[in-house]
Parts: sequence; C-alpha cells; structure tokens
Amino acid sequence: MFTGIIEELGEVVGIRRIGRGALLQLRKGRSFDEVMTGESIAVNGVCLTVSRIQKDVLYFDVIAQTLTQTNLGRLQIRDKVNLERALKVGDRISGHFVYGHIDYIGIIRKKNFIENNLCFEIALKPEFISNIVLRGSVAVDGISLTVQKIKRDSFSVYIIPHTAKSTTLGFKVQGSSVNIEFDKLYGRVKDNRDIL
Repeated sequence: MFTGIIEELGEVVGIRRIGRGALLQLRKGRSFDEVMTGESIAVNGVCLTVSRIQKDVLYFDVIAQTLTQTNLGRLQIRDKVNLERALKVGDRISGHFVYGHIDYIGIIRKKNFIENNLCFEIALKPEFISNIVLRGSVAVDGISLTVQKIKRDSFSVYIIPHTAKSTTLGFKVQGSSVNIEFDKLYGRVKDNRDIL
C-alpha cells in the first residue's frame, strides 16, 4: 500500500521484452539507496516488486497484463517515472491510501494553467465516472490528487507548482496517457450529482 506522495523520479534505462512480458530497468536516486530485493515500489502508481538491484539500477519483472492495462507498456528509454516506496506502519499519510492496482488508462484531454496551477482534464469512459467523487481523491500516475470538476466523460485536477516540478506531471502534454486508480475508500457513487 502507498500514499500517492512521490519520493523521487526514476529514469528508464532498459526495457527488455521477454515473451509477452518485460524486464524494466530504472535508474534510482540516493533516497532509494536502502531499497532491497523483494520490496514493493509504486512505478507511475503501479505496484511492482524489485527483482534485482545493480548499483543505481532497479530491475522489475512486468507481466503482460500490466503492460497492456497500464501506461508502463508505453515507456521508452530515458522516460521519467514516479517512484514511491511502500507505506510503513506509523508513517504520516499525506495523500490517501493507494493500492498500486490501476483501474484505467486515462488520456489528458486538456492542459492549461489556472492561477499559476497546472490543470488537467482527463478523459474517462462514462461508465467509470461514478468512481470519481468531487473533492475526493484520485491517483494519477501514482500521485494523490483532489478532484476539482467532473463531467460525463472526464474529470479535472489541479497540480500545484511543487507537484509539477517533482513528478512526471510537469512533462505531460495533451494526449499523454496516465494511470488512474480510483479511491477505494469512497467506493462507487450511484448518483453523482456533482457531474456537470
């Protein structure tokens, strides 16, 4: 389990296809020096297990289902990814409970700035919109964000300058894909009157 508070950016240094799966290699920073083999790490919000460590590179075995149902299958060499270590009992929870199980790949429909804050409108199939709660939490590429607006086929989130600088969201453009994990504590909303 995670909190959606990104600890650092990793860099893709290798992706080797093995059958329908892949071996993903990420360069880590110094804040991940204590990571051990077998540990769970959220990579763009996807819970993966460290299978090997070689100097400053973490290795992850990624199954075919994860490659097709998340944006990890679209990664290229030198891409940046959001990294977060698993929550420890007693840690502060500055975000919300994030499981690392992606529900949907959203597409950034609009990117603009409102009062110095980055704003994304993220497209979502209408049948999934009942999982989004106004002013509730949602994980976008593993980042805990607050829902600001809901439409019938999209939702909007604001990103403060600190988050834009310290996560991959600062690099995202219109048309970029993002991993979406709905807040499991809210559950499914049967009648969302906040939809515009």
